[in-house]
Amino acid sequence: MKGDRVEIVVDAGDTTRAYEVVASRAGRRVETAVRRGVVEVSEVTRSGTVVRTARFMANRVLALVEQPVPREDGSEQKGHSRHPLGDDPET
Repeated sequence: MKGDRVEIVVDAGDTTRAYEVVASRAGRRVETAVRRGVVEVSEVTRSGTVVRTARFMANRVLALVEQPVPREDGSEQKGHSRHPLGDDPET
């Protein structure tokens, strides 16, 4: 969703650097993947086409923070309650 963001903090030797990947348009989302020692953060369209990708060596990544945009409509699906299993809210 537009506004989804991922912040990446990387060890750059004597200092740290922070990078940010943001879903810049409506219908886009940000996906993360860790493969073969590489962290990939990609902005992806609805159809699955990658718009841009940031790649970092996994052993240099200090923090990876995903910050989704709060969903307003349809965020809770019907049939699901906010209470854990076995917890009766009326007792």
